[in-house]
Amino acid sequence: MGQFVVTPAAGKRLIARAVAAHPAVLEAMRSGTVVIVAGTTNGYVAEELLELIGQRDGFSRHRFFRGITLPPWMKTSETGRLPDERDFPGDVVITRGEWMKGMTLFDVVDDLSEGDLIIKGANAIDLQRRQAAVLIGHPRGGTIVAALQAAVGRRVGLILPVGLEKRLDADLMDLSRRLNAQGSRGLRLLPVPGEIITEVDAIRMLTGAEAEIMAAGGVCGAEGSVWLHVHGEGEEAASELIRSIASEPAFDLCL
Repeated sequence: MGQFVVTPAAGKRLIARAVAAHPAVLEAMRSGTVVIVAGTTNGYVAEELLELIGQRDGFSRHRFFRGITLPPWMKTSETGRLPDERDFPGDVVITRGEWMKGMTLFDVVDDLSEGDLIIKGANAIDLQRRQAAVLIGHPRGGTIVAALQAAVGRRVGLILPVGLEKRLDADLMDLSRRLNAQGSRGLRLLPVPGEIITEVDAIRMLTGAEAEIMAAGGVCGAEGSVWLHVHGEGEEAASELIRSIASEPAFDLCL
């Protein structure tokens, strides 16, 4: 049995590798369309998928997000610290193995059909109920509502890469009802049906080993980390996999 510390950044890389090995993703990359909706975890996913098709050059995680959570002391784009919205490169749309540069989900969502895939991050996950949810700031629901129109309306696949740092001990349906109620203030919350992929799922998908959270937390760059207990068939492969991503540097807006 192995015990490993996985930082949030290492977790993002681990999840991305699992998405890049997913049979449905590989098939959609070959014969259909895959839309990687901008987000910090999905920046790693985009890197892995573009690497597979030899088109990673020209992609940067520098501004690959629409909304982001920052410490209260960090300056905003209004003071020049963060990249300006005008620098947003678009989502990553890959059609039959070709990166359609500069396009967004909104450019292609009406043309997606069964066999295509949307990869969209999440802001909260309830591991016990296998629920994921997305914070909503846009009055029309943003990218997730557009994605759901395709997923529910036309059976387009929806994959939700989400790190264990975003786990909640709450029923997200109940929580969303309170946050979305009339008279409430601030962000809203939308529970989302889709295939959830966490670090634990990634380890199982890539190696066959089982993993479970045994502790969490840390300092000096390990904030948000999880201790994973890995066991069962595939443990040796899982150990090698985790060691290969263990030193992934923290996410940096200046990359």
